[in-house]
Order: sequence, then structure tokens, then C-alpha cells
Amino acid sequence: MALEYLGLREISGPLVILDGIENPSYEEVVTIQLNGKMRTGKIIEISGKSVVVQVFENTSEMSLTNTKTTLTGKPMMLPLSKEILGRTFNGSGRPIDGLGEIFPEKKADINGKPINPVSREYPRDFIQTGISSIDCLTTLIRGQKLPIFSGNGLPQDNLAVQIVRQAQLAGESDTQFAVVFAAMGVKNDVADFFRRSFEESGVLDRVVMFLNLSNDPVAERIITPRAALTAAEYLAYEHNMHILVILTDMTAYAEALREISSSKGEIPSRKGFPGYLYSDLASLFERAGMIHSSTGSVTQIPILSMPNDDITHPIPDLTGYITEGQIVLDRALSQKGVYPPVSVLPSLSRLMKDGIGEGYTREDHPDLANQLFASYAKVQDVRSLASVIGEDELSPLDRLYLEFGRKFETLFLNQGKNENRPIGTTLSLGWSLLSMLPREELDRIDSEILDKYYKPQNEAV
Repeated sequence: MALEYLGLREISGPLVILDGIENPSYEEVVTIQLNGKMRTGKIIEISGKSVVVQVFENTSEMSLTNTKTTLTGKPMMLPLSKEILGRTFNGSGRPIDGLGEIFPEKKADINGKPINPVSREYPRDFIQTGISSIDCLTTLIRGQKLPIFSGNGLPQDNLAVQIVRQAQLAGESDTQFAVVFAAMGVKNDVADFFRRSFEESGVLDRVVMFLNLSNDPVAERIITPRAALTAAEYLAYEHNMHILVILTDMTAYAEALREISSSKGEIPSRKGFPGYLYSDLASLFERAGMIHSSTGSVTQIPILSMPNDDITHPIPDLTGYITEGQIVLDRALSQKGVYPPVSVLPSLSRLMKDGIGEGYTREDHPDLANQLFASYAKVQDVRSLASVIGEDELSPLDRLYLEFGRKFETLFLNQGKNENRPIGTTLSLGWSLLSMLPREELDRIDSEILDKYYKPQNEAV
């Protein structure tokens, strides 16, 4: 029989403290009743018979004397069935689309279970996003975690919507591919933009949405990515589906974690964030992957805003240690009108080498990507030289690199928000640009590949 406790010792922001609790458990869900209103929380700290409870709703109307608290004896569980496809939930996993409750096949702990490293399969298959800069140069591999580092005012929301709309597995049925989309701390108009975009493009029936708004409780922001990943794992490992998880914005999540840590009186680390920020982020990102017992997979694209465009800030810095590469958006490119403004040189995908080439994309893809990187790096050197001596003093070859750089940005990186480029089109466009350069400059490509794909300069774009 569950015991009911009357009264609270202390209320501090989203936290409440109770005394005299018998046999509490870490992460245990509690229900809090006040004047007929029911709220939910979880135990996040235990000291003897005193516990700290993180309340998911606001604590503004709570009373220290007549609040009733009941321990449920279990962690927070998410109801799951295939009905969740096409549905929209709040950050705690409750339906907010007016279509009623989920009739669950099962309920799962939102904290998940660690994947045994021995059970993991190595990610290999290519996921096509239809975006040239990603598909060719920072290729997304099924089972990978590949974050997008953005900045305030950059079009990460548009990019997220485009990826959801266009992403597909090469050679796989679309019926086995779905997207779990989790937004944390977003404004109401941004949430409406996401919903409207998915509805208008006709992909909503294969999207599971979790929306935590900026005016929702901070504590709920901590739950949102865990609920989303629990839904993704259920669809992937129990229904053998390929799930792409997009988490935006992880900066809002980390700042919520900092706020709750401060309320608990914990000693802060860099920039005021808790010292366990690394392990907390890892507990989310490491839930991506493939396992031997299922043909399904979970692929993650976390999106985060770098404060002041600082890539050394703790959030992007720690994220880069955990994940397998990054896609960096550049403010200067965005100001030039390039969309998506992917900064090629600091971006990378550490797993792309094992998921591209013959049998995956096309035989020339690895060499082409390497050469485009190398040639665009040379463009930056030439631009630096031109800023000192002027373009008129450059050699003919250097001026050719400048022209290559301009066309690379305007024709290859830049594409419409509704433009979906197949990988073959992207690779052909890359070759067309490389054909602007003399053959002897293409030193990263095998001669047999050059013989097959290199075209004379007068046939270039």
C-alpha cells in the first residue's frame, strides 16, 4: 500500500524537499496533490529519509502545510505502441494533438538501458538527406550520431525541417523509415512552424513529435529527449524500423540542466554548468546505434546553438567528444545568402568512410569528397593572399581557384529549401565543379576514377 505524506519542508524553484520518507528510490516518480490538482515529479536526490523531488509542472501554488505527496515505487514510464507514429506529445510524453490517449502495447522507462558494446553493430549504410553539403562531404550513416552546430539567427530550424522531409535510406522501403522529432524550449511560433511544415509536406504520418515550449516548466525539458529516445528505441528494436532522431535545441536542454543544478546548490563547473554535463549528454547521445538482435536502427542529429558562435563553449565542446563528427553552420555564408550555410572545413563525419563508395553510394564518392575538401581549403589560402596583395596580382591558377570557390558556394553548397538532390546529382555537380581546375591539380583522386569522371574544362559548370 502506497504511503501518503502530508506537507513539504522546502520549495526551491522546480524542486521540493520532503522529510521522513521511507524507502525512497532514485528516479522514482511521485504524485503531488494540492486543492484537487495533481502534479508529477521524480526523486533526484536522497539523503537519509530526506528527498529532493524535481516537479515537472510549476510549483507556484504549492503549500508547505497541506500538500499531499505519494511515491509510486517506479520510474517514469512512457506508454508505447505503433500508434505514436503521426502523433504530437508534450515534453513529458502526453498527447497534445487532440486525438486522445495512446493505448499502449507496453510501457518503458524513459531513462533507457545501456546498449551492451558487444551487441552493437558497426554503422555502415548511407542515409540520404537530399542536401549536397551533407550527403557528399559529411555523410550521415545509419546508426551514427552527427550533431549540427549552429548559432542564434542561423537557419537550423529550416534545415531540421528539410532533413525530416527529405531523409531516406538508400535502397530501403519508406515504410520502415520514420523520424522522432524533439524540440526543447522553442517558442510557440517555432513549434507551429514545425507542425505546419510537416503537415504541408505530407510526412507527418511518419513523424513522432515531442514539443517542450519555452513557457513550459524547465524540469520538463530534461525529460523531453529521454522520452523521444525511448519512443525511437521501441520503434527501432521492437518493430525493426530505421529511426532518425532530431533533437533541437540541446543548448536549451543544457541550460535547463544548469538551472536545476543551481537550485540543488551543486558546485558549478565551466560557465556555471554542472560537472556531470559530459556524462549527462553521453547518456543521451550513446542511445544511438544498431544491435545484433534487431534489423532496426537509431540515428541521431542533435542540433545546438553555440552561444556567441563559440565552438569552444562547453556544450559544443563536450558534444564533439561524444559524437562522431559535426556539421557546422557559418554566419558569414548565411550573410552571403547561402543556404544551408554549412562551413565545410570544420565539418566532418568520422564514419562516412565506411558507408560511402562502391556498394553504398558510388565508387567515386570518397575520392571526390577528398578532392573537394582539398580544393576548397586552397581557396581559403588564395582568398587570404588576395586580401593582402589584391586579386589583380594573383596568378592565373589562383584566380581560377577563386572562381572555383565562388561557384562551389553558390552552386554546390547553396540549394533551395525544397530542393531534394539525389546523391547521383550531387556527385555529378561536384565533378562539374572540379572540371574547372586543371587535371594536375586533382591529386587526391585515383587516375582510373579521373579517366572515367573528369571532363574537359570547357564542359564545366
